[in-house]
Amino acid sequence: MTTTEADQVTPEAVGAVEPAGHEQGVHGYHHQKDEHLKRLRRIEGQIRGLQRMVDEDVYCIDILTQVSASTKALQSFALQLLEEHLRHCVADAAAKGGEGIDAKVEEATKAIGRMLRT
Repeated sequence: MTTTEADQVTPEAVGAVEPAGHEQGVHGYHHQKDEHLKRLRRIEGQIRGLQRMVDEDVYCIDILTQVSASTKALQSFALQLLEEHLRHCVADAAAKGGEGIDAKVEEATKAIGRMLRT
């Protein structure tokens, strides 16, 4: 099964580009980067498994069970990433003081809101 450009999710499509005012460099997840990439590759494997299940006409409930497992894996990853953001980026802004903390808290709050809507 091949994917088209329309099927591919780009960082821009999910809002993952650096917004104005965000510094590039070391982020909260930096020290766990290898572990995160390994985890994401496992999740990618789960998604490919779902594609294979559909291609092989596997029973609907079995596919839904795997969808649920994949969803939980992504939610768990997102929660860990959020925790690292709070510990690194928000804590750093708080330590520096000024108006930066308000922006970081608002940014984290919006991210939590997006996670809750999924």
